[in-house]
Amino acid sequence: MLLKSLRLAAAAMIIGALTGAFPTQTIAQGTEIPAWLQKHVGTGDGQIAPVILQRARALYLQKLRRGVVSNPCYLAKDATRPSTAPSGKPGRRFYIICESKKSFRAVSSGYGNGRKLRRADFSNGRQCAKNFSNAEGSKLTMGGSYVTAETRTSFKGYYRQSGKRRPFHRTFLLFDGEGETENARERAIGGHPAVFLKWQCRYKNPSSPNADSEGYVPYGELVNYTGGRSNGCTTWSPSDSREILALVEGNPTTLYIYPESGDINAVARAVKKGSSLSRSGLYWNAACLNAIGAPKFWPKNKLQPIINEWRRSLPKQPTRQLPICK
Repeated sequence: MLLKSLRLAAAAMIIGALTGAFPTQTIAQGTEIPAWLQKHVGTGDGQIAPVILQRARALYLQKLRRGVVSNPCYLAKDATRPSTAPSGKPGRRFYIICESKKSFRAVSSGYGNGRKLRRADFSNGRQCAKNFSNAEGSKLTMGGSYVTAETRTSFKGYYRQSGKRRPFHRTFLLFDGEGETENARERAIGGHPAVFLKWQCRYKNPSSPNADSEGYVPYGELVNYTGGRSNGCTTWSPSDSREILALVEGNPTTLYIYPESGDINAVARAVKKGSSLSRSGLYWNAACLNAIGAPKFWPKNKLQPIINEWRRSLPKQPTRQLPICK
């Protein structure tokens, strides 16, 4: 046993030297969860469910050993938790774990709102997610393995702050997935601040580098939807976004999102049979399971044709132009 531990520690040192990884104690620990981190494991507010930590940690250590990532931190998300915590604040279901610093943070995050179409209703309520899918255009969350990629910052328009019109730029962090999440880029799935600009009008500002050919720029109201729903992306509060984006900018790491399709289907079967989730070795947030009844996974091969048909049925709309601000 001692010889095996020494060999594992030596291998970890070599990997760390090659990848520029953080101190090797975390690698040497293998699959054993440190005592300080175990204190954060559970199903209570601000805690991470055991199955999610185990999978997130395994994904991170795998990518770390292969040299895919060298970031000292990794990320996880529990999309089964409610949008609102018992305190009334946004529910904490996104996790930032830095084992070398013995740091654990739980913050709020959004989930996919889905759609309600004639042939299929796969929409989600504001409090709990019931529907999940990896179909393009579904606007749903897809659980599984991701690695953070590059960021893209885009101009959204102007808004008023402290009596002045100010430009609003939003940074989008792309995710690269694998397996059921491999179409993350096709779906434009990533992470960004839970803020958008609700356009109202356009005004003349030819000096702006973002002005159109006629010298106009969009103007609107800044809307913060922290902890709410999204178009399938992972969203954070503006302050948490700054921390997360700074953490992964030029230094990718892993992100594990729960639940995967197998988890969803297994929980749905257990609910149908009236079986206990804990006795079946399954996990779902109890409050949300009670609210949704049972979760549903919509396979891409079944849902994509429905979405494509709906898109084809939409009438062509004339190009909309914002009115000029008064």
